[in-house]
Amino acid sequence: MTEPTTCCRADGNYCNRCDLLLGLEGLRVIAVERRGLGSLTVTVESPPGPAGCPGCGVLATGHGRAPVPLVDAPAMGRPVQLLWRKRRWRCAEGACEVVTFLEQDHTVALPRAKLTTRAAWWAIEQMRREHASVNGIRRQLGTSWRTVWETIKPLLQIAEADPARFDGVTVLGVDEHVWHHVSTKPINVGGRGPKELTGMVDLTRDAAGRTRARLLDLVPGRSGEAYRAWLQGRGPDFRDRVKIATLDPFRGYKNAIDDQLDDARAVLDAFHVVKLGTKVVDDVRRRVQQQLHGHRGRKGDPLYGIRNLLRAGEEHLTERQRTRLARAWAADEQHVEVEVAWHCAQQLRSCYHQAGHREGRVIAEQVLRSFFTCPIPEVARLGRTLRTWRDEFLGYFDTGGANNGGTEAMNGLIELHRRIARGFRNRDNYRLRMLLIGGGLFA
Repeated sequence: MTEPTTCCRADGNYCNRCDLLLGLEGLRVIAVERRGLGSLTVTVESPPGPAGCPGCGVLATGHGRAPVPLVDAPAMGRPVQLLWRKRRWRCAEGACEVVTFLEQDHTVALPRAKLTTRAAWWAIEQMRREHASVNGIRRQLGTSWRTVWETIKPLLQIAEADPARFDGVTVLGVDEHVWHHVSTKPINVGGRGPKELTGMVDLTRDAAGRTRARLLDLVPGRSGEAYRAWLQGRGPDFRDRVKIATLDPFRGYKNAIDDQLDDARAVLDAFHVVKLGTKVVDDVRRRVQQQLHGHRGRKGDPLYGIRNLLRAGEEHLTERQRTRLARAWAADEQHVEVEVAWHCAQQLRSCYHQAGHREGRVIAEQVLRSFFTCPIPEVARLGRTLRTWRDEFLGYFDTGGANNGGTEAMNGLIELHRRIARGFRNRDNYRLRMLLIGGGLFA
């Protein structure tokens, strides 16, 4: 049901209160119509005034008005259609190529746009701040998915092409993630290309020493070559500004850093170092379990019963949990290997939990001197790995605790939006969406 149109103009005067609610400079409200419980239609026009021809500049004469429908930002929980009665002008200069033209105002809407400029930026902020999907936005706007995306995509592409968004990066993180789980056929034959993408994240600290991660780019593949090519494409000015490069223990990324970032200090991520220690404990537990019982852990097996406690930090254990560990160690003399491996992992973990980085570095150097000589093969292997990554391992303590935590947090945000969107088919759209929500396009 359509309610009667409410006239906002009487005796040739506009309603200032309606214009204030509309909030579009230069446009005046002349009518508002509500269609049942659905959308609002707001009819607007610009007040009378002179206009020059865009071709020759000669003063044009009025030639009627043309109503142009636009989708505006929702108001009061309703979709809003803006019906803009554009003024049509006729050029008075007979030799001018421009015969007639419509008035334009880019602050209201771009030429041939279906959404107002305000609605386009509202949609962008909904995606960026409120984690909204395009489908959810189009429901609020009362339009189609394609209308929304084709309007905001050019705005995102303009921001993505701005080289200034790479300015000021002094700490750079890198990590990979999987963006789809279907066929890896090339894009040119109908596939989605490689499943893995390498993401670069700005981890530069602000004046207060806080890190605010910002996604810089996503490139296909998980390889040192993908990272190297991206660094080359950024140019020497960008590479010279980067002083710290954080990474997980993947040799491909390390080779790219050594090749392209000569002055940067590579830092091994603390999370991945601790994860290596936890994995050693699991490997030792499984091996001892097989040696003693000839099968995987089962309910009632002492080592199987403490498998989750072995992954916890020692300082978080209760007295009851410590008693369970002691009981498991005492159940068999061969369990001593698991006990030693657990203490080694706790020592490795403790270097990141000291009062200061100097104290942490002392423990880290003890780990480097002792682990590789351990008679437990899994611990010795970890020791050799850490010695291989010695400079990167100690880099955490020399750079004030630089780590890849912001990069991992960005991966979590990416995963959230991929689930909200129910997956992606187009990698270019995926990249733009993730750059938007990752803070890589707008400050």
